[in-house]
This record gives sequence, structure tokens and C-alpha cells, in this order.
Amino acid sequence: MIRTDEGFANRFRHIGKRLSPGLDSTPPVLVVCVTGMPGCGKEEVLAVAKDLGFSIVRMGDVVREEAQRRGLPISDAAVGGMAHSERQTFGMGVWAERALPRIRGERVLVDGLRGRAELDVFRTAFGNSLVVVAVHASPKTRYERMLRRRRPDDAATIEAFRTRDIRELSWGLGDVIAIADVMLVNEGTLDDLRRQARTALERLHG
Repeated sequence: MIRTDEGFANRFRHIGKRLSPGLDSTPPVLVVCVTGMPGCGKEEVLAVAKDLGFSIVRMGDVVREEAQRRGLPISDAAVGGMAHSERQTFGMGVWAERALPRIRGERVLVDGLRGRAELDVFRTAFGNSLVVVAVHASPKTRYERMLRRRRPDDAATIEAFRTRDIRELSWGLGDVIAIADVMLVNEGTLDDLRRQARTALERLHG
């Protein structure tokens, strides 16, 4: 199920006008930020976006590269703890600021938006050319998917899973999901999510 709000529709009409031939010789960057709780299905949205020609910028890559630079193990506790510490030291928008130089081109999807401060960084940079797509799945569904995919930085136990949820919600992730322009509900099959993602992204950028 795809949800859009009236404000999003109005912004999209404005973007469409700016992208019309003859109105602007240098079309604005259209940046789509994808957000959602761990294990909700963001990777599938990224795969669809890549097929549609979007450039992909992963904020998590910025975090993991910094962890590797420091010689930290790539685990949820180590990487998540370092990311949290940097936010406490440099501000809640620090990872968005560090990801900004990687956002280039006219069709870019940014994965990993996790708080209102990060959204403010991107809104300041891209204004109405930025939209937020949130992916929602229940905690039970997310945890089961994380157990199946077995990524190194995933939570390995239900306690670790809940701790990670609490940590990421403390960064303002829930606020960003709540005000997203588009909501994709991922409680069905992967094909269903892919169809939702394709419909939403094609509506954004044809």
C-alpha cells in the first residue's frame, strides 16, 4: 500500500514544472531519501531505484567506512555505538553532512535517513527537490527478516534487536517516518514491495 499526502503532491507538481523543457536549462537534483526501521525492506527499494537509473548513496557506508578507518569491528554494537557517539559530539545531523559531498546528479536516492536533524541538513541543501519515502514493517516481520539475511551488523538476538530499535528511535527516526511524503507498507511479498517502490519512484521521476 502506497500513501502520499497532499503536501507531497503539491511539491511534486512544482518539481515537474521545473523539469519541463525550456523552463530551466539546469534541472534541479531530485533527491529521494529512504527511511525506515532496521529490517523493514529498504534494500529492496534501493534495488528498484538502481534499476530505474537512480544513483545510490548509502549513509551507512559513510558510517562503516569511518568505523573501518578506526579499526572497529563491523558489528551492530561497535558501528552503532560509534555512530551514536559522533552524533553526541558533532550534532545529530553529522552523518548527513558527511554524506552531502556524495550526492551528485539529477536522480539520486539516499539510504539511511535516521532523524529530523539529518532531514533538515538535506532540506537546506535541496529544498523542494527532496522527498522522503518511508518503508514500514512490524517488529515481528523485521526481526524474522534480519534473522534470515544474517548481515554482519544485524542484531543477533531479540534483545539486541530491541536495543537497536530504541537507539535509532532516540535519534528521531520515528519522527522522520511519521512525516514521510510516501509510505510503503512491507508486510507482504517482496514482489509486492517492489511493485510499490517502482510505482512510487516512477511517479517521482518518470
